[in-house]
Amino acid sequence: MTQASTTTGQGALVEGFSVTHRRYVPHGHAHYGGNLVDGAYGLGLFGDVATELLIHTDGDEGLFAGYRSVDFRAPIQAGDVLAATATLVRIGTRSRELRFEAHVVCRSAPHRGPSAADVLDPPLLAIQATGTVVVPHPTP
Repeated sequence: MTQASTTTGQGALVEGFSVTHRRYVPHGHAHYGGNLVDGAYGLGLFGDVATELLIHTDGDEGLFAGYRSVDFRAPIQAGDVLAATATLVRIGTRSRELRFEAHVVCRSAPHRGPSAADVLDPPLLAIQATGTVVVPHPTP
């Protein structure tokens, strides 16, 4: 049995608060040779994890204002399992600066068989980014 609770997120508005999503990268997302996936796939994950973080911190999905930096460090491939994390690093009146990381935590191993895969230890850092999101003024 699962319990659900509703909060406005007011208790989580502290620097260092983070949220992580894990997602399998389907083979249908491969766009390039070697089963490579475009970098936008990882940025889409960052948008999703930022949304959840803002729900926890502000009780609102917020809006993405922009990225200050994005560094693609290693390829993402179809068959990977990614862990995308958003961490709150600065709190403004309505803005929130977030640090993002996407790690490959599992990777397919087709040389061993069509469904073989490995857990990566340590995980492989694929993307690092810093971005700003904004939330609306609180309603009275």
